[in-house]
Amino acid sequence: MSIPVTGWRKSSYSHFEENACVEIGTGPDVVGVRDTKQQALPEPTRPQLTFSARSFTAFLDQLKR
Repeated sequence: MSIPVTGWRKSSYSHFEENACVEIGTGPDVVGVRDTKQQALPEPTRPQLTFSARSFTAFLDQLKR
């Protein structure tokens, strides 16, 4: 079952000049991450990684250390 993720926005840590941009979206207790270079694909077919909100927070905490 796929959990819908909406409200996609470009991450403030993206770097357009190096072609390293990601978008972050949210759904019911989930966070989605996808590559902005996939914009030409139809919305429902764009690949994304989906994390539980708790897992994503733990991931970000580890990156900040």
